[in-house]
Amino acid sequence: MSRSGSRAEVEVKLRLHDIGSIRRLLRRAGFRLRRRRTFESNLVFDTAGLDLRRAGKLLRLRAVGREHLLTYKGPAEAGRHKRREELDVAVQDGEALRLLLERLGFRVVFRYEKYRTEYHRPGEDGVVTIDETPIGNFLEIEGAPEWIDRTAAELGFHTGDYITASYGRLFLEYAMRQSKPPAHMVFAPEG
Repeated sequence: MSRSGSRAEVEVKLRLHDIGSIRRLLRRAGFRLRRRRTFESNLVFDTAGLDLRRAGKLLRLRAVGREHLLTYKGPAEAGRHKRREELDVAVQDGEALRLLLERLGFRVVFRYEKYRTEYHRPGEDGVVTIDETPIGNFLEIEGAPEWIDRTAAELGFHTGDYITASYGRLFLEYAMRQSKPPAHMVFAPEG
């Protein structure tokens, strides 16, 4: 969460059926824990006319504990990997930023939660995350396209397994399959 700046994000998602076995595969492949399992709350902002969504752009405020990160994502380029511009900035006061965005005419159009565990392999630039979401578990592999393909194959996946859709799109598809009106992708309250 301390990163800031501009870069191209290149990634794929892969559906997971067994988190325990993928953790063992990651360890055997030399990956090490970079960030323990943490809860993330994400707010996606847009205009009343959904101008950002229609343009394929995203404006998100993520909270992980007391850390906040504002992210802009540009339109995705077509291809086997999801590739798009990504601009991040760490923010000290997430609530103040939320109010600022609302005063500028943005509103929260989608909220989603997940638990994320992050792995890396020493000496390599890519990152692998396990995302536990209300609609299932996913492995995200982010890095150079060749590194993504090599890592996915090493973990037993094929290019046909790649998912390039956003969590918002995956949730919409999930809600449609469940014949439920789409709302927010959040965990059910405990109790």
